Amino acid sequence: MHGVTSLQSATGFGELLRVRRERVGLTQQVLADHATLSVRAIRDMESGRVQRPRQETVRLLADALRLEGHHRSSFEAAARRQALLEEPRDEPTAPPVARGAIVGRELEVEVLTDALAVHGDRLVTVAGLGGVGKTRLVLEVARRLHLAPGWSVRWIDCGRQSVAGLARTIGERPTLLVLDGADAGVDTALLDELFHRCPGLRVLITARVPQPLPGGQVIPLAPLPTPGPELDHDPVALAEVGAVRLLLSHLRRLRPGFRLEPDEAPAVASICRQLDGLPGALELVAGWSTVLSPRQLVARLTDGPFHLAPPPAGFGGRADVGAALGAALDRLTLGQRDLLERLAATPGEWSGEDAVALSGRPPQECLAAVHELLASGLIRSVPARDGVRFTVLNLCRRLCGSGVYAELAAAS
Repeated sequence: MHGVTSLQSATGFGELLRVRRERVGLTQQVLADHATLSVRAIRDMESGRVQRPRQETVRLLADALRLEGHHRSSFEAAARRQALLEEPRDEPTAPPVARGAIVGRELEVEVLTDALAVHGDRLVTVAGLGGVGKTRLVLEVARRLHLAPGWSVRWIDCGRQSVAGLARTIGERPTLLVLDGADAGVDTALLDELFHRCPGLRVLITARVPQPLPGGQVIPLAPLPTPGPELDHDPVALAEVGAVRLLLSHLRRLRPGFRLEPDEAPAVASICRQLDGLPGALELVAGWSTVLSPRQLVARLTDGPFHLAPPPAGFGGRADVGAALGAALDRLTLGQRDLLERLAATPGEWSGEDAVALSGRPPQECLAAVHELLASGLIRSVPARDGVRFTVLNLCRRLCGSGVYAELAAAS
């Protein structure tokens, strides 16, 4: 008895499993069959690749090995001891805390959370223009899963941190791994290894340009909905539109007690339309609301939205609208850029068929370019009764139709 105890104290669970299996003359395949497990699971446990076997797995193995009494309790204790030894010391902490409540993205939050936690999607990329709110959306999804029973969250800022060494700390538990700002791409081999070793893993990526990843889904994140001119004189209805709701939340934070009065409603609506409902741009312009009224801000935007600098530190606003659009334009191919300029010169909405006719290119080539423009955030889909229709962002029209883009490119 003492020899058995010494053996189990000195070896890990994987080695103990191998010794027990060989003592009764079972191959890995036969043990797997008796325990109703896969031979790969047996192999991974014995090699140490699986560090924390589930309690049910240990029970099935003990039954298959016909362990009883002290032998069984010692076998199960070795598995528990291994789990304690290998439990990661850097337990997942809460994801970063957002500066305020999320506004205007309630539907996207629900859809994305359900995709990961309910429907079992393992790899999702949220793509879009800089300042469209990718990180803020994913922060809310991460917060919800962090609070959900049994889930943990790992948040990686791709500009500062590495994903190496995560497989051992994640293990088999349900985990959301967020790769925020993966604009330089993702190591697909590392992702494959993580998915193989961590069955409960879900990966959520944010990037300005989505990287083609096997088995992954891409969600293009559009700017918030903007109000039509028919709502300009209806403050109540206007305040329900996504972009207006967000702008008002910023205004009220900087100007406590601010109310959307009928005389200021048209200016607020115009700001949202001129800035296309881009969350980063709305935050930037709201930062100037302590010294400029909505009507004065409209005048400044009409003169030149790309020259409106961020306000002084501490008054909100971070996004450089012109730089974000310019960077997106720089990433386009010549063919995509030519198509965008043609579409920007065409007023109103258009369909994929309209784009094909306008471009004069083969349909497949043109529609692929439209798809890339949508993923880059330079165009957006609009509600239509006769199928999918699109429009070029107002800011993008102004950038393409003026010399501002050349100025921004020369200055960068």
